[in-house]
Amino acid sequence: MTLPYYASAEQIMRDKTELARKGIARGRSVVVLVYDKGVLFVAENPSATLHKVSELYDRIGFAAVGKYNEFESLRRGGILQADLRGYQYDRRDVTGRALANMYASTLGTIFTDQLKPYEVEICIGEVGYPEQASNSVLYRINFDGSIVDERDFVVMGGNTDPISTALKDTYQPGLELRAAIRTAVEALQKGSPDNGDKDKRGIAVSSLEVATLEQARPRRAFRRIPHPTLETLLAADGAATGGTESSEPETPSAGDPSNP
Repeated sequence: MTLPYYASAEQIMRDKTELARKGIARGRSVVVLVYDKGVLFVAENPSATLHKVSELYDRIGFAAVGKYNEFESLRRGGILQADLRGYQYDRRDVTGRALANMYASTLGTIFTDQLKPYEVEICIGEVGYPEQASNSVLYRINFDGSIVDERDFVVMGGNTDPISTALKDTYQPGLELRAAIRTAVEALQKGSPDNGDKDKRGIAVSSLEVATLEQARPRRAFRRIPHPTLETLLAADGAATGGTESSEPETPSAGDPSNP
C-alpha cells in the first residue's frame, strides 16, 4: 500500500514563503518616503495604465509590488471598504491604520488557508488634515499578513538591499519634494542589475510612476506628477524631480507592471 503524501506544517510554510518572496523579487522596485509636505511614491513602472500607485481614500495612498492581478483585487477591496465606512460613519473615520489592518488580516488568512499565497507586498501611506500637525505614517504589509509602521521610508520589490542601503545614506527627514524625488530615483538606480556600473545606470522618465499625498491639500490629498513635468525638471536638474501639476501620463501602455 502506498503511503499518502505528507509534509510538515513547517515545510509547507517555508515553501509558501519562498514562493511569495521569489515572485515579489521578480518585479521592479517601489520607494515610498515621507517628505516635508506629506508622502511621496516613486515606482519604476513601464506601464502608463496599470498603476502600482493609486489613491485609496481622501488622505490615504496605496503602493504595491508583485503580481498585478492580485494586488489590484486588494486595491479594489480597500476602496470599497473605505467608501462603505465613510458613508456609514464619517469620512474622517476612514484611517490608514484600519485599512492596513484589513489588508494584514486578508493576506494572513490567504497565506495560512490557501494552497498558494499572494505574491504581493503593500504599503499604505497616510497624511493628516491641513489643520493638523504633520504626522505622515507608512504601513508596510507583507505577503504573510505581517504589518510594520514606518516613519521615514519603505522599499519593496526587486533588489531591495542596495536601494535600502542608499536611502539610509542619503535620506533626511524634512526633504523638499524636488530633493525627495531625486533621492528616491537615485536609490532606485542602485537596485538595477542591468549593467555592471550601477551608479551610472539611468531610469527613463517614461518608466517612472510618481505621486504624492500632500497634507496641505483640502479633502483629497493624492495627486500624480505627470511625465512632462518630470521631463522638464529632469532636463533642468539632471535627475528626475517633482512638480506641482496633476494629470495622468499620456504615454501608451508598456505591459504588466508586475513584470521586470
